[in-house]
Order: sequence, then structure tokens, then C-alpha cells
Amino acid sequence: MNVKIVGRIIGALLLLEAAFMAPSALLCLYDGDKNPAVCFAAAILLACLFGALLLLWARRGQPLFYAQEGFVATGLSWIVMSLVGALPFWFSRAIPSFVDALFEIVSGFTTTGASILSDVEALPRGLLLWRSFSHWLGGMGMLVFLLAVVPVARRGTGANIHLMRAESPGPSVGKLTPKLQGTALILYGMYMLLTVLDILFLLLGGMPLFDALCTAFGTAGTGGFGIKNDSLAGYSPYLQTVTTVFMLLFGVNFSLYFLLLLRRFKGFFLDEELRLYLGVTFGAIALIAFNIRGLFASLGAALHHAAFQVASVITTTGFSTLDFDQWPDLSKGILLVLMCLGACAGSTGGGLKMARVLLLLKGLRRNLRQTLNPRRIQLMRVNGQTIGEDVLDNTNAYLVAYCALVVGSFLLVSFDGFSVFTNLSAVIACFNNIGPGFDGVGAARNFGLYSDFSKLILTMDMLLGRLEIYPILALFSRHTWNRKL
Repeated sequence: MNVKIVGRIIGALLLLEAAFMAPSALLCLYDGDKNPAVCFAAAILLACLFGALLLLWARRGQPLFYAQEGFVATGLSWIVMSLVGALPFWFSRAIPSFVDALFEIVSGFTTTGASILSDVEALPRGLLLWRSFSHWLGGMGMLVFLLAVVPVARRGTGANIHLMRAESPGPSVGKLTPKLQGTALILYGMYMLLTVLDILFLLLGGMPLFDALCTAFGTAGTGGFGIKNDSLAGYSPYLQTVTTVFMLLFGVNFSLYFLLLLRRFKGFFLDEELRLYLGVTFGAIALIAFNIRGLFASLGAALHHAAFQVASVITTTGFSTLDFDQWPDLSKGILLVLMCLGACAGSTGGGLKMARVLLLLKGLRRNLRQTLNPRRIQLMRVNGQTIGEDVLDNTNAYLVAYCALVVGSFLLVSFDGFSVFTNLSAVIACFNNIGPGFDGVGAARNFGLYSDFSKLILTMDMLLGRLEIYPILALFSRHTWNRKL
């Protein structure tokens, strides 16, 4: 294991995180919140100190970089980034327990939106900004941003592709341009453009600038931290509709937006994953709106809230306009299924991803046909391209690991003694980076009821879900650390 190149990456990331905390510290100073400002300054100094020490220690390290280094660098980077990111909450005593502060910032960076806070509005604006901005940073990935702006490893070492594959959500990661740094720049360029458009549309609806920034950061990262205790319920139907549209837009594979830039419209609209994503979304909206129509004054109002909540859940954002835990069981069942499915691969959404669901469905159909016609060769194609057996094996292995980890986490948090539906939905919500669950952790409640042990389990679930399991599991594998350089 080339530990020095891993240390160099973590060191550069800590310096980058320190720079990103600065606006929140300045906002605290502007608002006259001296204690949080000092706490941000302390966290920034610690991040700079440890980042500089790691870079100094790793300055003469070997440049060799393999998949193991990619997984380890990604897993450790997110853990260290979260430990440092939690410090302003803990130092300021806004969140007195470090476990709670860690849960909150991991929920932010992993774009989960699950919270232990019962009164969000009591936090200073600087902490609220950092809390929401963590969604934006985690949505596309801090390491992807690092690849776009800083050469953390020498060219030709394979570092860039291994890091992007380990951090980016989805079954596979490809290049949009011959150079991977160009790909990272394009992805972040589109990410920033959509975020700015979201902010502008929110401002046009009369939302205050600070609210628009925090809401757009949560929407872009599909995170869902609200700055109001009622999430987005207190805003106008126009603002809720804008958020609905942009949640769905951020749930689309960003590679497809690149096709639009190239004017390859046919490839965009015929993409099988996109059609599955839209089909499931609109089908769920129709079913839920029909099921809850009696709870509202008009069918239009039912459609409005159904569309918002479906968009929020399938993109794993977690915003809410009402307590959907009060909806009929059919609607809650549909939302629970959507929590597991998630958005498209290559988006900022969580869950299994529609690409994997598509592969699993096609694999089921192929196996059925193979059973009926054993001598016939059955090929699987997605968007006209043949899918190799290695991709199918990886998808099946991911599904097994996903189910095993969800079941194990559910059993562990069940020691706290809450209802089965509360515990199951809490694990699913955290593992799939949704945010609110049902029953005891529903949209009108929070995760503060759990013990520190269960919060640590759910924190690990959030990291496992955001990083697609393997980078975190690799840290606990003996084989990862065996190779010496």
C-alpha cells in the first residue's frame, strides 16, 4: 500500500475543506456570532495544520497508484473530512455531543439529510450555511472537485480514474473527454450551472437570498437539509414546484447533459436508464395522487404534493412539504420502494441507482429466456451496447452486499427497542441517503431518539451508501493493506 500518496490526497483535501469553511466563518462574523466564528477559525486552523503536515510528510512518496490506493484514499478522505467538518458544531456547543455532530455532518456530506436536531432554526446562519453547503460539496464529490482543480498525483499513475471510480455514484464511470481532469471540470461546470439556475428561479419566486442558497445547495446535492423546522412546507407552491423540477433534474445522469451540449438529442431521449427513471417517477406520482386525493381539497393539490414527495424520495433528497407519514399505507409503501431504487447513476442521488435496477431486470429476463431455451445464446444490451458478464457479476455482488449490510444494520439498531418500521426505515433512509424515514424517524421527527451506538451504525450506513460500499469495506480488508511498496 502506497500510504504516502494516500496521505498526500488527504492532506490536499483538508486544505480544500478549510477553504470551503471560510465563507461560513465570515457569515458568522457578519452576523455578530462571535463564538461560532471562533470555532470555525479553530477548525480551519486544525485542518490547515494537519493538511500541511500530511503534504510535508508525503512530499517524496512514490507515485505508484492502484485500485487499492483509490479505495483507501476515498474511504479515509471521507472519514477525515467528516471528523473535521463536525468540529464547528461541536466546538460551538450548538451540538454538544461529538457523536451527534459527526452524524449531522456525515448526513450533510453524504447528501442524506437525516438530522438529530429538533430546532434547526435555533442555529446561527453560519452553521446553517455550512450544514447545507456540505450537501453541495458531497453531491458531486470533494475528490472529483480536487481532481478538477488540483493535480494531486502525477499523470500516468492512474490516480485520477481510480479516485473518480471510487467516489462517483453508479455501476461504472467513464470519461467524457480524453483527459479525466477535463471530465471532472465538465461535470462540475454543469453542476454549478444547474445550481445557479435553481437559485435564480427561487429568487424570482421571492425567496430570500440566504434561503435560496441553502435550498439550492440541498437540492443540487439531493441532500435535503432544510433551514426551517417544517422543511419547505412554509414556502409558496411556486417555490415548491421549482424545487420539485430541480430535484428531478439533479437525479439525471450528468453524462446525458453532456450529450445535450453536443446536440446528440436522440441519445439523450432514448437512454434506457432515463426512460426507466422517468417512467417510475411519473407512475409513482399518479398512483400516490390517486391514493391521497381524499386528503386534499382538489386533485391538483394532491398531484402537487405527490410530485414533490416522489421527486424528493426517488432522488434521495429528503425535503418535505408535509408529514407523509400520515398518508395511506399504499402511498407509504410506494415511497419505501422508491427509497431503495434511487435516481440515475452518475447523478447526485443515492439508492441502488436505476442503472443497476435496469441490469437486474434485464438479467432476470435473460435468465428466464435461458431456462426456456437452454441452447440459445442470450445477450444483454443496454442502449444498444452488449453488457459483459463482469458488469452483471459486479451488480449481483453489490446487491448481495447491499442486502447483507442493510439487514445487519437493522438488527444492530433494533437493540434500542423501537418499532420494526422505525428501525427498518431509518436504516434504509440512511443507507440510501434519503433523510427522513417513517414512524419514529418520519418527516416531522428526527434521529435524535437513537443511542450513540445506533447513531454510529447509521453514520457508517450513510458513508457506505454514498461511496457505494466498497471504499469503506476495503478499509477493513487485510488484502487491501498487504501489498508493500
